[in-house]
Amino acid sequence: MTLLDVQNLKTHFILKKAWLPGRRDVVLKAVDGVTFSIQKGEVLGLVGESGCGKSTVARTLTRLETATSGSVQFRNVDILSMDHGTFRPLRRHIQMIFQDPYASLNPRLTIGQTLAEPLRIHGLASSRENINLKILEILTLVGLDKSAIGRFPHEFSGGQRQRVGIARVMLLSPDLIIADEPVSALDVSIQAQILNLIKELQKSRGMAMLFVSHDLGVVRHICDRVAVMYLGRIVEIGTKEEIFNTPSHPYTKMLLASVPGIGRGKTRKRPEMIGEPGNAIDPPNGCAFHPRCIWATDQCRQSLGPTHKFSKTHSSLCHHAQAIQSKKVA
Repeated sequence: MTLLDVQNLKTHFILKKAWLPGRRDVVLKAVDGVTFSIQKGEVLGLVGESGCGKSTVARTLTRLETATSGSVQFRNVDILSMDHGTFRPLRRHIQMIFQDPYASLNPRLTIGQTLAEPLRIHGLASSRENINLKILEILTLVGLDKSAIGRFPHEFSGGQRQRVGIARVMLLSPDLIIADEPVSALDVSIQAQILNLIKELQKSRGMAMLFVSHDLGVVRHICDRVAVMYLGRIVEIGTKEEIFNTPSHPYTKMLLASVPGIGRGKTRKRPEMIGEPGNAIDPPNGCAFHPRCIWATDQCRQSLGPTHKFSKTHSSLCHHAQAIQSKKVA
C-alpha cells in the first residue's frame, strides 16, 4: 500500500529578484522534478553529496519549505494544496527527526515540558497524570531514565539529545518519519546506538521512513530501497541490493567507489572523479552530471537522459544506463 507518493516535486528559491526589463530572477533550483513513492512500513534512503537537495526534499514534505510545484499525496490526499489549518491535524502523522538535536530542542524548556507539548497540541492526553505516564514510558523506550524530565537540553550529550528528539516523534505514533541526517552531528561511537534505536522502533511500530543521508554504509544498514539524488533530481532508484550490486548511473558508481572498505586491493579500478558538484543556480544543459562524467557524450550535453527501467523497482536517468549496468563500460 502506497503511503506517500511524490510526483515532479520542485522547490525553487528566488535569490535575487529581477526589477529591470529583460533581466531574469536568480533562482536556486534546490529540488527540480523529484518523483518517488514510499510504501507503508518501508524505509527509503535518499542519498547524495551535500547541496544536492536532499534536506530540501525532507523539509518540503513536512511543509517547512514551500513547494514551487508538484504533487505530494499522503494517504491519497495532496498535502501541498492544503492550507496550514487543514494540514495541522496531519502533522502528527508526518514527523521529522532533525540533523542537529540541540537546535531542534527549545533550550528554555525542560525535557518534560518539551515532550508534553505535542501531547497537548494534538489532544493525546486527558490529564497531567496521563501526560507524565506517557512521557515516562517513551523515555524508557529510548533509553533514558525519569531524571531526564526535569533537566534542560544543555545538560545532555548529543546522543542523549537525539534520543529526546526521537522520543518526541514516537509520542505521536506517526505513520511516516522523515529522518534528515539524524546521526551526522553525533560522535561516531554513538551513531550506531542511535541508528539501531531508530531501526528497532521503526520495525516494531511498522512506520514508514524517508532516511536522508550522505553515508552509504548507514543507508545500506537501515534502508529497504535507495534513491540517489544529484543537483535537484533523482538519477537512480532501486532496492538496496540493486543499487549496491548493479548500479546503472555513473554518479551512483562514483559514490559507491568512494566508500572505504577493508581488504580492497590497491589495483581495484574506480570510476574517475572529475570536478566539483554542479551549481543549482546555473545548472549545466542536458544531464547535470555530464561535466563530471567520464562517459559523457554530446548527447548527454544536449539532453537529459531517458529513464531506463530495469525492473519494477530499479530505474536510472542516464543515456548509457544499460551499458553501464551490463558492465560493457568499465
